Amino acid sequence: MNAESITDVVFLIFTGAAVLATLGLYARQSLPVVYIALGVLVGPWGLGWVGNVHLVEQIAHIGIIFLLFLLGMNLAPQKLLAILGRSLLVTCVSSLLFLLLGSGLAGLFGFGFVDALIIGAAMMFSSTILGIKLLPTTVLHHRHTGELIISILLLQDLLAIVILMLLRTDWQEPQHLWHATRLLLALLGVILFAWLFERHVLIRLMRRFDRIHEYLFLLAIGWCLGVAKLAALLGLSAEIGAFIAGVVLATNPVALYIGDSLRPLRDFFLILFFFALGAGFDLGLIPDLLWPALLLAGLMLLAKPLVFTSLLRGIGEAPHRAREVGMRLGQISEFSLFIAVLALQTGTITPRAAYLVQLATIFTFIVSAYVIVMRYPSPIALDDRLRRD
Repeated sequence: MNAESITDVVFLIFTGAAVLATLGLYARQSLPVVYIALGVLVGPWGLGWVGNVHLVEQIAHIGIIFLLFLLGMNLAPQKLLAILGRSLLVTCVSSLLFLLLGSGLAGLFGFGFVDALIIGAAMMFSSTILGIKLLPTTVLHHRHTGELIISILLLQDLLAIVILMLLRTDWQEPQHLWHATRLLLALLGVILFAWLFERHVLIRLMRRFDRIHEYLFLLAIGWCLGVAKLAALLGLSAEIGAFIAGVVLATNPVALYIGDSLRPLRDFFLILFFFALGAGFDLGLIPDLLWPALLLAGLMLLAKPLVFTSLLRGIGEAPHRAREVGMRLGQISEFSLFIAVLALQTGTITPRAAYLVQLATIFTFIVSAYVIVMRYPSPIALDDRLRRD
């Protein structure tokens, strides 16, 4: 069997994902792991049913854009100021420790300085998708545990945005300082344009037609993709533009409705992203990277809960809450995958380093999801005592 048309590819992805997702939920696994496994299974390095994943990768990129757009809408400026302080200290100290641990271990495996640095940087983040999807809604919105998790994840995601922007800078150019300055000016220009347009045009349109939900839905998509394209034209990434578009819209009363409306669309494209990630993974590198990836994943699975628990207890959080937050943040992030993919595309790191990050991330997804579902309340728990919507 060989999928030759986009219809065949979409059929394979979503029908296969539905089947594997059923098995994955019975095995108490997170769905991103299922989508990656499906990509490996039917991709060029597996059964070969999807021989060319380039088109899927291009379409899947939209999922990342929507992810960052929705992330931005959860980060109103006043909310950002409110979460600074204790969460900032925990995030900064933990990120530095994970950077040093990841880089040090990568250096022991023989990776060069730049490869080790990027590998270490990828270890700094915990999974926003896994953290939120496995957190009951009541905890997410109404309890201090949810506030702690969300505040740390948001600060980590801001740091990831900065790293993604730095990877866009060509540090090999003789005029790299001018290039970096130009990117900074472009960033400020996009922020200013987005703020002025939202204040004087977008908000008026939304207020005028706020009862026509289909129009609000289309306007939000157009706004997200429009600012993303503007940022890309100015040399930034589309993801950064989408994030800015979300932040300036965060104070708009209609932002909550837009966020709820776009989540299914985001999930649709994220399924494609994780599938493309798995399909593009070279299985021939696994024998060479298996032990380094297992050791790196094991180090993070042990270090992250311990570090977060210690830091949170150090700032006065209750021991049981500190342990739960540490366990829920005890994996590598999908942002680590984004960083590895972008660094590989820009030629910053070698394929071996990029695949190490991807393989270690998948291992931590699998173990962390299983531990959380077995020990803490979650929407997909099979134990009735732990299942919370």
